Amino acid sequence: MRGDPFDPNCPTRLILDRIGDKWSVLVVLTLSDGPRRFSRLRDTIGGVTPKVLTQTLRAMERDGLLTRQVFAEVPPRVEYALTPLGHSLRGPIEAVAEWAQENVGAVIAARERALLGEAPADARHAPAHPAAR
Repeated sequence: MRGDPFDPNCPTRLILDRIGDKWSVLVVLTLSDGPRRFSRLRDTIGGVTPKVLTQTLRAMERDGLLTRQVFAEVPPRVEYALTPLGHSLRGPIEAVAEWAQENVGAVIAARERALLGEAPADARHAPAHPAAR
């Protein structure tokens, strides 16, 4: 079966939502090097709350992109790893991440130009907002 992302009723859109989610992208990139425990995932990704990371991991497991393995230890140890399907996303996601790293300056500059174009004339001499750098 081949999906049609332009058909509003096609499940392909659900998949695009999953792989287009920033947290899913970062999980794939993090797990590319091998299995990780939850705390290591959270620390590596940075900025994600435990609740959101848990939701993301559950959704990715449900979608067949990763596995969750519980080890019978005290305290219990849980590791997450990409499935073969999840590994198949590495190439496209790594390519997008590389593009983002190479072009972040150009995108930020374009945003600043757009903001300046909408700002009053006297605001054009004000320094750019620090968050935009």
